Amino acid sequence: MLSLVSQQLIQLPVTMKALLTLGLLLLSVSVQAKVYERCELARTLKRNGLSGYSGVSLSDWVCLAQHESGYNTEAINYNPGDQSTNYGIFQINSRNWCNDSKTPDAVNACGIPCSALLQDDITEAMECAKRVVSDPQGIRPWVAWRKHCRKRDLPQYIQNCGV
Repeated sequence: MLSLVSQQLIQLPVTMKALLTLGLLLLSVSVQAKVYERCELARTLKRNGLSGYSGVSLSDWVCLAQHESGYNTEAINYNPGDQSTNYGIFQINSRNWCNDSKTPDAVNACGIPCSALLQDDITEAMECAKRVVSDPQGIRPWVAWRKHCRKRDLPQYIQNCGV
């Protein structure tokens, strides 16, 4: 059976082979995205010192991540208005915090490439998020936090997580 498939692949035109290869590559990349479970993320954030960091509760962090990215480490969202992009589990913006080499007048206050915010290991994303909330605006730059988390009772975000 495998040799039959191999023979059929050999007979495909070059452009079809290229498209098939690209499709398989994209599929393998998208399969590798890590989507955290709520409690797994809460424990990770607590273990890395985000609970209470700059006055931001653990519940606020988990709420923010849920509404910004659905806990997905590879979430990317383009903002056509200012030509910036939000990256990773916290949707950190390329205008001020990271370098994606395409955002005009970017600052890169975290001193990292935006691709570092898309890793399954969210260590760099957490460090950059700490940098964001260390600024005078704190957690307020995150739109999803303002819409879904601010001035709300949030214990359900860490409930039964052992944190």
